[in-house]
Amino acid sequence: MSTWLFLRGWAREARHWGDFPAQFRAGMPDAEIIELDPPGGGRFYAQRSLLTVESMVEHAREWLRARSTPAPYHLLGLSLGGMVSLDWASRYPREIAACVVLNTSLRPFSAFYERIRPRNYATLLRVLFERDARARETAIYRLTSSGELKADLVAAWARYAEEQPMSRGNALRQLVAAARYRAPPEPPKAPVLVLAGGGDHLVDPRCSENLARRWNVPIAVHPSAGHDLALDDGPWVAAQVKRWLQGADDGERRL
Repeated sequence: MSTWLFLRGWAREARHWGDFPAQFRAGMPDAEIIELDPPGGGRFYAQRSLLTVESMVEHAREWLRARSTPAPYHLLGLSLGGMVSLDWASRYPREIAACVVLNTSLRPFSAFYERIRPRNYATLLRVLFERDARARETAIYRLTSSGELKADLVAAWARYAEEQPMSRGNALRQLVAAARYRAPPEPPKAPVLVLAGGGDHLVDPRCSENLARRWNVPIAVHPSAGHDLALDDGPWVAAQVKRWLQGADDGERRL
């Protein structure tokens, strides 16, 4: 049995993984999956979001200790969750067995205009100030998915936002944490796999390629999936992780 910790991205919570945990378990039935929430989101929505990626790591570690969930952990992080995963693996190498990051972006490996495409700045501002949950979640879906809009899924997201709302201040604090974080020059000691969506409208896929090149770690790029790679093609993500863990070369390349 291996313990997998799933970490979502900006302004998202554990429930936004949707069907992906089940898709992941289908390929790796021995995986115990724990979906983490950051302060200010999900089950911790009443808390204040933290201003650094490093403090998000400490919050997760303390929560796991309180639950008596022992290391080592396998980490799977999307976007901001990928930053948290890599920082955790870098600073606490004995706790992490493996690390998979999806569509993440890091200073100093990528420029600001790659980390968030400039054409999305206005939309992100609208998302921050939009009061209607359905309209806000529709905009987020269109930013993060390359597929057709799924009205039932957007409705579920709007319900999450009403049940466990992330405040505008907390969303901004998460953006600050992501913008401030700077990756270490050397990769973590734990194995790292980089996955990216070639159809990512929000973050340039070159951010993932830059990371893989600088750290000389394997990367697989989905030809059409968007930023929310687990939403657009969860089975593909699970298959890439399984192949990587088994040591296969197919589907991987180094830059």
